[in-house]
Amino acid sequence: MQLSFETDVEAFRAEFAAFLDEHLPRGAESLERPRSTAHIPEWARRWQRLLFDEGWLLPGNPPEFGGRDASLLQQYVHLEELARRRIYHSFNPQGLGIIAASLLSFGTEEQKHRWAVPVLRAEKTAALGMSEPGAGSDLASLRTRAVLEGDRFRVNGQKVWTSGAHDADFILTFVRTDPDAPKHKGISVLIIPTDTPGVTRRPFGSLIGPADLDFNEVFFENAEVPAENLVGELNQGWTVANGSLGHERTLLWLGFAERLEDLTQDFRPDGVLGRDRYATLVMDLQALRLMGSAALARAARGEQDVAALSVLKLFGSEAVQSATEAALETAGPDALAHPARTAPFNPMTLEDFYAGWFERYARSFSGTIAGGASEIQRTIIAERVLGLPRG
Repeated sequence: MQLSFETDVEAFRAEFAAFLDEHLPRGAESLERPRSTAHIPEWARRWQRLLFDEGWLLPGNPPEFGGRDASLLQQYVHLEELARRRIYHSFNPQGLGIIAASLLSFGTEEQKHRWAVPVLRAEKTAALGMSEPGAGSDLASLRTRAVLEGDRFRVNGQKVWTSGAHDADFILTFVRTDPDAPKHKGISVLIIPTDTPGVTRRPFGSLIGPADLDFNEVFFENAEVPAENLVGELNQGWTVANGSLGHERTLLWLGFAERLEDLTQDFRPDGVLGRDRYATLVMDLQALRLMGSAALARAARGEQDVAALSVLKLFGSEAVQSATEAALETAGPDALAHPARTAPFNPMTLEDFYAGWFERYARSFSGTIAGGASEIQRTIIAERVLGLPRG
């Protein structure tokens, strides 16, 4: 077993690290904090554009889409270097990692340059319209309806949990275009600009507090959308959905590993958690890194292992939640304090977004939902790893 990277991969890492050392925003230029996951302050737009222009935004993409045709292992060390320095390469993560990636995979050439490139260059931001009041993890139950009338779709329905929609320029929206087809069929995907008449966005607070406005309800009332905004083929939206979430899941485990790494630095063996819980945290981190490395090696060889990604997603997200819950219990009333808030705010670092233990614990729930809820991952593991029959 080789637990190191080849020379070309490490050279790629060194080149990126040198770029970061020279160009990373610092000081007063990076003080403005984003309002939501679809609001990018002007300094951060400049930063993302520089990454795009230099091919460091998404290195696996071709140069015209912000990359340099990097291998999977090179993409991994790129993300690892960002995570090690706790750097965001975009404050519109769903726009960059899911929506633009989906448009590049399934969109027309016109859609790629009109919608995906502006998102990659931080000239536009995007939100993802999947979940509905009656269709969360079960996306196939969605009811938002789009009827093709000549050269336009007429859209009616509702989405919810649409992160950043109130600040986004457009929403990649999953709609039902054939109500008579089986529920996994008859779904299509539309690019819907948020200034379209009949589109209403209503942000609402979360467990973190009423001022934490990222989630939205989105209502469509006879909203007319040009037929040219259809992404992929009519009634083939399930294929786009699987591709969209696939873009999100491939290296998702690395984020959980870095969170656990952060927690080991915060706790220490004689700190908040005590020795036993600290040891569990360290073992979880090592197990996640080893399983993730094995999955990465298989992917680099071109092997598809969806079940392994489910194991990593489930284990990583719940390990982070377990560790922050333990810290919350141990710290008692002190867990409600926000120590990082007293320091000068640096929006380039993760710590300022997860300041207090209660906030860290509350936010850990999103990790067990986004990218496929834990219950869904357990079903995949039961059927595709353990070979259990459908219940």
